[in-house]
Amino acid sequence: MLLSVGACTSAQQGSQPAAAANPADPTDLRGVCPATIVVQTQWTPHITVEGGMYHLLGADPVIDADAKRVTAPLVVRGRDTGVELELRAGGPAIGFTQPSAQMYADTSIHLGVLGGLDEGIQVSATQPTLAVMALVEIHPQIILWDPATYPGFTTIKDIGRTDTKVLYFGGNTYMEYLVGAGLLKRSQVDGSYDGSPSHFVAAGGKAAVAGYANAEPYIYEKDVKQWGKPVKYQLVYDAGYPNYGPPLVIRPADKDKLAPCLRKLVPILQQAQVDVLAQPGPAIDLTLRLNQAYKVATQYTRESSEFSVRQMKALKLSSNGPDSTVGNFDTARVQRLIDITKPIFAAQKKPVRDGLQPAVMVTNEFVDPKIGYGGG
Repeated sequence: MLLSVGACTSAQQGSQPAAAANPADPTDLRGVCPATIVVQTQWTPHITVEGGMYHLLGADPVIDADAKRVTAPLVVRGRDTGVELELRAGGPAIGFTQPSAQMYADTSIHLGVLGGLDEGIQVSATQPTLAVMALVEIHPQIILWDPATYPGFTTIKDIGRTDTKVLYFGGNTYMEYLVGAGLLKRSQVDGSYDGSPSHFVAAGGKAAVAGYANAEPYIYEKDVKQWGKPVKYQLVYDAGYPNYGPPLVIRPADKDKLAPCLRKLVPILQQAQVDVLAQPGPAIDLTLRLNQAYKVATQYTRESSEFSVRQMKALKLSSNGPDSTVGNFDTARVQRLIDITKPIFAAQKKPVRDGLQPAVMVTNEFVDPKIGYGGG
């Protein structure tokens, strides 16, 4: 089923196609990028990870509700770039296949958004990816708890000093780090969690639960009527797991072919990530419409999306990192993540690429160092 939906962003109103390809124009992508740039996103449409990409979709996007994808002219602050952008939903839309695997199963995909940089390390020997931009500086993964039940908890390590059950999605690499580092005990972690708040409610707050800083704190306090109270949490990042939030990646074999496009496209995406957090309303409108069209099981709301934006700013999940640039990678931090995860994957019989180094995983070649939050 195909639908055409008008997206009413101020940047999109009155956009005009470029008259002709101009190599000197940073917003003219004709003849440089594919006529339709196809991106496999990490999950269902949401404002904070791929929000900048939804912000770039021009007026009257075409929505394929059956395939769960949306296509529109790629528009930069009112200027039509001359190419189209197609965003394909991930998660339940592709049977929960990892985006890295989906990119290899369908080579029409040009770029993908991984669940985290650790996914790229995990598949480096079998389905390698090269990250060209960090869409989120700090991964929003958290462990949360009820402060009334556990007033003495301030960190994940505090949870590990007790026998409190910790519910999480089985297979998540960060949990192996938390257990291996002695922050949690193997006996207390339960990987059967399916994401439903009912488990936390049924436990009367006596269990800790995995979640995301830009989602669950709002959901438990505002949306789960059986709970309706604040929770506290710690970022897994702050517990020593230096994962980047979802990175934008390509297949390494495509780098030479895509390089001319990426030199123009990545700075556009950097600026879009900045712009959408400054003016999130229109992109929120579009993501809500898309989720309704896709019949997503868990529907986001305007209020939860606005909370997500506030959290990304307040916790500096979307930030410039230690410098003044959005989207670049700190190779020392990438090396720490490789050092942490390599033995974990080896124990799971998923060995990483021999001699894996940050230069194989990430590149700042296409990132414009002048674009950052507070600038641009």
